[in-house]
Amino acid sequence: MDVQTEYLYVDETGDGMRLDAFLAKEGAYTTRSAAAKRVAAGEVSINGVAARKSATVKAGDVVEYQVFIDPRVFDLESADIPLDVRYEDDQVLVISKQAGLVTHPADGHPQQDTLVNALIHHCGRENLCNVQGEQDRLGIVHRLDRDTSGLMLAAKTNEAGQKLMEDIADRDVDRHYLALVHGWIPLETGLVDAPIGRSDRDRLRMCVSDRDNARDAMTSFSVVKRFEAGRNDDGYTLIDCKLFTGRTHQIRVHMEYIKHPCVGDPVYGWAKHDNLGLDRQFLHSYKLAFTHPTTGERLQFEDTLPADLQRVIDELEARG
Repeated sequence: MDVQTEYLYVDETGDGMRLDAFLAKEGAYTTRSAAAKRVAAGEVSINGVAARKSATVKAGDVVEYQVFIDPRVFDLESADIPLDVRYEDDQVLVISKQAGLVTHPADGHPQQDTLVNALIHHCGRENLCNVQGEQDRLGIVHRLDRDTSGLMLAAKTNEAGQKLMEDIADRDVDRHYLALVHGWIPLETGLVDAPIGRSDRDRLRMCVSDRDNARDAMTSFSVVKRFEAGRNDDGYTLIDCKLFTGRTHQIRVHMEYIKHPCVGDPVYGWAKHDNLGLDRQFLHSYKLAFTHPTTGERLQFEDTLPADLQRVIDELEARG
């Protein structure tokens, strides 16, 4: 990763501002929180002296800051991957993501076949938000796992992206998923309130944990339909899951925790279970409601099950 040093001169309009706010206003970093992180990391100086997180600037100061340039940023390509766009304006998009599509490039998936690459092709690089401060997250305000399908938000401007991320954090974005899980859940509704952290035994897995690095996670669910046990299974339950937080693999981890793992889940499922011919988890983001970041209008979308998941439901209902 290359490091580039940049300079900003503080004029009267910036006099008395907090350093992180000044950096964000001048476009040094995409958001104030991103600027604050860089200040805390010791990457910003005022008049040649490393700045504290609470520093303010005054007219005449020279602010020096570092920009880290990942060489792969400039290799991030447009990819003509079909997008099922359900809503689009000059601020936001709602898409129905297909199973198998990775949300963004990462260490484990550096290829140019992600949703970000598709968004670049659809919108143009310059028409996507970058509120996370990383070029390989263009347009992204939240994510779905590769093999989770369904409705997902993307943002075109930093203002829209920042507002949507704040609304997600404030639980103003309503996200519901349909999940088919193993076993018969007797209660009509339930709440799993259990913190999630990375597993010490397998770094690719998350788990419910009481360690200091675990983060609060809350999922509620209600039963949609139950399916009686068959010859080779303990029955199945179709549930509506609502996310109150957005931790990695949250629903999948919470369902495993209560001993009702998602059908077809290759990571958190149980090998002894019949996965009904699925080669991915039965998890679909089917309902999404949010407040438009500029108009204030409340928008709601619903999405039907894709063919592979609907086939499973049809077969279970045919049992009688």
